[in-house]
Amino acid sequence: MTRRELREHCFKMLFCTDFYPAEETEQQFQRYFEAPEEDETTPEGTEVLLHRIEAGEADRQYLIQKAEAVAERIPELDEKIDRVAEGWKTRRMGKVELTILRLALYEMMYDDQIPEKVAINEAVELAKKFGQSESPSFINGVLAKLVAR
Repeated sequence: MTRRELREHCFKMLFCTDFYPAEETEQQFQRYFEAPEEDETTPEGTEVLLHRIEAGEADRQYLIQKAEAVAERIPELDEKIDRVAEGWKTRRMGKVELTILRLALYEMMYDDQIPEKVAINEAVELAKKFGQSESPSFINGVLAKLVAR
């Protein structure tokens, strides 16, 4: 699996956790891999794959470990995001944007393998794919402020 694919799956896993109690996080991460393949047809008639997991054991373990590490640091990540997101506290943000910000900030702070610029660029790409039209610029703006600190 490519790093981008891994990041996208990690985003989806983290996104799901916002809908369940914290004590079910580990169980939800496991269920993510058991979910059936899902696709949809766009208004233009094109089929789009929404969910398919083709991950070996190493990729699964990587995803679970990364998602757990991000989830454990949510209070710290949210505090940092709250400090720079003018007029937008994390409790008011959309779940897509908040999840992308958490993942990117985690990568910027704790993943030495990912340069800050790459984390920001990948977050913007996730926002283009999963967010609303203004999401990429919002994500880019918040993360740029975090780099400046």
